[in-house]
Amino acid sequence: MTNRITVVPASGRSVPDPEASDLLPAEGREVPDNAWWRRRLADGDVTLKAEKAQSTKAGAPAKAEEAQ
Repeated sequence: MTNRITVVPASGRSVPDPEASDLLPAEGREVPDNAWWRRRLADGDVTLKAEKAQSTKAGAPAKAEEAQ
């Protein structure tokens, strides 16, 4: 199984998705973590989308412990 990342096009950019044969939507998409997408990241054409669900769940207990 290949690793996957979620990317969002940079502001004002239209980025083709070779796997889906269309443009990357503004809300982003999960794509393979490969050289093509890593190059788009390095060039500033896309950014990584933060995983909100994982970071919120992981961060909540830590904050509660700090407050006590």
